[in-house]
Parts: sequence; C-alpha cells; structure tokens
Amino acid sequence: MAGKSLARKLIESHLVAGKAVAGEEVGLRVDQCLLTDTNGNMAWLQFEAMGFPRVKPPKVVSYIDHNVNQTDSRNTDDHRYIQTASKRYGSWFSKPGNGICHQVHFETFSVPGQFLLGTDSHTPLCGSTGMLAIGAGGLDVAVAMGGGAYYVPMLKVVRVWLTGQLKPWVHAKDVILELLRRYTVRGGSGKIFEYSGPGAATLSLPQRATICNMGAELTLTTSVFPSDEATRSYFALLGREKEWRPLAADADAEYDEQIELDLSALEPLVALPSSPDKVVPVSEVEGTALEQVMVGSCTNSSWEDMWAVARTIRGERVAPSVSFVVFPGSSRILEIMSREGILTDLLAAGATVSEPTCGSCAGIGHVPAAGGKSLRAFNRNFSGRSGVKDDQVYLCSPLTAATSALTGVITDPRKRGAAPERHYPASLIASNAGLIPPASESEASSTTVLKGPNIKEVPRGRPVEATLRAPVLIKLGDKVSTDDISPSGTAALVFRSNVPAIAEFTFRNTDAEFVARAKAAGTGVLVGGEIYGQGSSREAAVLSPLHLGVRAVLAKSFARIHRANLINWGLVPLEFDNSADYDAIQRDDILRFDGLRDALHAGRKIAATNERTGKIFHTRCVLTPRERDILLAGGLLAQTAAAE
Repeated sequence: MAGKSLARKLIESHLVAGKAVAGEEVGLRVDQCLLTDTNGNMAWLQFEAMGFPRVKPPKVVSYIDHNVNQTDSRNTDDHRYIQTASKRYGSWFSKPGNGICHQVHFETFSVPGQFLLGTDSHTPLCGSTGMLAIGAGGLDVAVAMGGGAYYVPMLKVVRVWLTGQLKPWVHAKDVILELLRRYTVRGGSGKIFEYSGPGAATLSLPQRATICNMGAELTLTTSVFPSDEATRSYFALLGREKEWRPLAADADAEYDEQIELDLSALEPLVALPSSPDKVVPVSEVEGTALEQVMVGSCTNSSWEDMWAVARTIRGERVAPSVSFVVFPGSSRILEIMSREGILTDLLAAGATVSEPTCGSCAGIGHVPAAGGKSLRAFNRNFSGRSGVKDDQVYLCSPLTAATSALTGVITDPRKRGAAPERHYPASLIASNAGLIPPASESEASSTTVLKGPNIKEVPRGRPVEATLRAPVLIKLGDKVSTDDISPSGTAALVFRSNVPAIAEFTFRNTDAEFVARAKAAGTGVLVGGEIYGQGSSREAAVLSPLHLGVRAVLAKSFARIHRANLINWGLVPLEFDNSADYDAIQRDDILRFDGLRDALHAGRKIAATNERTGKIFHTRCVLTPRERDILLAGGLLAQTAAAE
C-alpha cells in the first residue's frame, strides 16, 4: 500500500464525515479558530444568532488588526464588541496594535498537526509550521466555533519539489511570485500545495510562511511544509519547543500532481499592476519612478524581513521622492527590533515605522497619491485595493523594496553588493501584554456583550424561488475580486458590522450607478467570467448584494471561499454550461430560470432564457447534498432558524 502525503495525514486525522477520496465532501474537526476584525465581528454576531453558549474548539483567538484607526467611535465600538464577545464566549483577544493575526498566530498559537480555520483568506500562513490551515467565510467559522465541522471537497495534493538554494538578494517572495507567474491566480483551485525536497529544508520558518501565505493568490485551499528541524529550532527561539513535533510525508507517498522548482535558478521578480500573477523579472521594470515603497502585511512582516530591510538601508537615506513605510508584523517583532537596535537604523535612514497592523494592505492609511506608483512587499495589488481608484501598485520582495526605496526607482537588489545575512537574536521571546486569555466560565457568564449603534442585526437569506426572473444588474469580466465587489479602505470597512451601510459601496469602483440600479430593480442577477470572487474572504461581498436584492450569480467559474459564502447566504452560484453563452448576455437583459428550485433539488442543469434574444442556454450548479439543503433553505442561518 502506497504511503501518504503530509496533507492527507492532516486531513485524515481530522476527518469526522465523508471519505478522503477525490470528489467526496469531507467534514473536518477544527482545533483552532482565528477571527479578524473585518470578518470576525460578523462571525461573532452569527455565533450569537445561532445561540451557542461557549466556543467549543480548544483555541479561538479574535484579532484587531485591520481597522485599528479610531478616528470616531465606530471602529472602537466594534473593538469593544469583539472584546466583550470574546470574554463572554471563551476566546482569546488580541488588542489593537498587538499585531497582524497571521503573524501573531504563527508565533504564539501554531501547533504542528492541528487544524486552524480562519475568517481571513491568508490563514494558510500557518501551514508553514506543519498545520492544516484554511481560510473560510465568517459563517463557516461561526459554525466551527459552536463545535461544527468544516466541510470542503476532498482536495488534490500537489507535491512542490524544491531543489537548490536561494541566491543572495533572492527572497522567498520570489518563490511564490514565480509560481504565480507559471500557474496564474487560477492555478491552485481545488488543490493543496505540499512543499518538500532538499530545497525546502534550506528555507527558514518565516520564508515558508511567506510562501504559504501568498498561496492564497494562487487560489489554493492551503499550503503546507513538513514540521522538521527548522520548525523545531524556530519554536525553540519562541520558547515553544514543547509544542513542536516532527511531521512529514511518507517516503513513498503518492501525489495527484508534482511541480519541480530549482530555488537556485530564481531571480528577483515583480508583479505588475493590478494582479499578483502579472509577474516579470525586476530587470523588465527597472528604473520605474516611485513615490511610495512599503514592506509589511501578513506576507512580509517577520523579524527576518525587518532585519533584512534594516540592514539593506543602514547608514543610507531613503530617496527624497519616496515615502518608505515599514509595518512590523507583531508587537513581539517591534519589541525585538527595539531591543536589537534596528529601529534606529530604519528611523535614521528616513523610514516610517508603523504600528503592527494590516494597514495599507487593506487600503487603510498611507493611501498613494492619484496616479503615483507604489512598490509593496505585500500580497495583493488588485485595482483600487490601496484606497485610490486606478492605482498602480507593484509587488516585490522586501529586499527589492528596500533597495528601491534608496534609489527612488525600481531597482534590482543584486546591484547592492553583499546581501544581508540571515540573523536571529538569542531569543524571540517577548511580552504578550497585548493578548488577553479567555475568562473563566464563571467570569464569562456575568459578562455583558456591548454593541455600539453601528452594529446591526445579521441578515437572513430567503429560500430559493421556484422560478427566478431577474435583470442582469452588471456584467463583469474575468478575475473579479471581492475588493471589486465590496471595496477595501477606511470609508467602507468601518461599516463591516452594518450591512445596509456597507451595501452602499457595492461595485463603487467598477460602476458608480450599480447600487441605484439594484434598488430600482428590487431583484437581480450578477454575471461574471472566470474565478469570480477571488481574493479576500470578506462576507460583505455576498451580504451587500444580498441586501440589494441579488438572488444569483452567473459566472464561468468561482473562487472557493466566495462560492461557499454564496451558498451559506442563499445566493445561487450558477456556472455557464457552455462558457461561450457568456458573450450573448448584456447588462439589463432579463434572465428567466424556469424550475430553478426543482432543478437544484434534483441536481440537474438549469435552463435559462434571455428574454431580450429569446435564446435558451444551460447553466449548472453542482452541489453536495449538504450544500443543496443549505442553499434551498436560503442559507445556513435560515436553515438553522427553520430547524428550531
């Protein structure tokens, strides 16, 4: 009998429903939950709406890391709500400024062999430690917090066999950019990337974290590295060696596919605006003038990255034309930077050191000037995500970013001479004052959960209609991101607990008249191309269209988390049976889906009529029995309420 991959071992060790075979839906027991302040507050509202008395997984952690700006009471009210809900129901709470959820979780709570489910699409970062770590919609996480399983179709496991070793000035970011160059943002759908080989052993834990984190841009469900000697030594630096254990694939493990990558053949790479897969060698864009350079996000905010940036610019000055901002990933890293003296190097060179938050990655603060070019060691550069429409954001490694900050133009870091050596202090142990542990059950029971005026009730979906007749409210192209549907930025994200208010921002950067048109129609269908709903896991990209009367989305294909969110809220995710039928549809066409409910129930294709042309075409919505029941009921909350 053939051996097992590490990914299969992790899945099978958490299996509570289904069989781990291709095409089967599997239910997985959840060990840990991670919640952010963008989706976590809605997840807590959903948790309360379902009536759970206390969280069931052994470790649940709520993070304030995106919306830390407290310019009025709305963010602060939400922070207070999440903190009091955490105390009432048994969660850890990470204060504003304590750090980016994935970096803090990686440092503090990651455990090889456990399953982490998070409300953020970059949760797979913790796969770097040998965890099964998956991002999901808030409602799926709310169910898991109540003790329910997480369901996902059994995934293909792809072995990424790494050989060689990174050359000086080449970074782990260049590894994932190379994979995006090869396979695009569509290349990982329905897959887990499992990294192994002699090259994998040369990568540090922060380097592995960068690769696993940005695997989300490949549309991977998750990525994983073995838990090996590199893992053990990093856990020892954190003072957590007792939580380490070795984990690896069997020597004769079978895989669905294999990819080979020679680390020594890589060079510095840059992703062009406005997609993480528009990747070229840095030499192709060298000399591009910049106004802004940034290093941070959950992808590139580790101690290792901060050290490399500080060493690169030490003793020099940031170019006069450039604003250079550095975001440490956690208060632990910031404390160690202070302890080791590298804050002085950064400040003396003219860098701005921000508090440990997601910040500009989600368009919150340091928004670039209109028409200005921004070079960022972040993970996403979707149009408008930075907070300004028609932005020009390039993605790169921290080494390329730091070098370019000194010259004022995109620059190949290999021209700098000797690269900074990897360095670690004797210990990465630091204060955990920003982390509040769960209250005892007796203290929790007397806690009042406080909700500010900007927190509104959780919406409910409604059962799928027998026949749906609705106008096409908007027609979109390929690779529509959740940023396109529900924009990032301070103005919108402050309403993340207020669906009627955040719905007003729907498609604002794409079609300023969309909301008025949707309200006038009262119902509608959205039409899109390939990989509709890529990017962030934000549920507002479903809840906002739901509030505006949207009943279905018709696309060539869907991103995994967004499709699950649509089902969880009772919006029908329809796919063209023949993708060429997309071409004949125009905005404002009336589409009629006869016998929609019966077809979904029976699992057959759904005939659709375009009343403008009279043409009949076919769509499909392939559902598991569990998904079918949820969708027909009008979503998971509606199904739960109906069962009470």
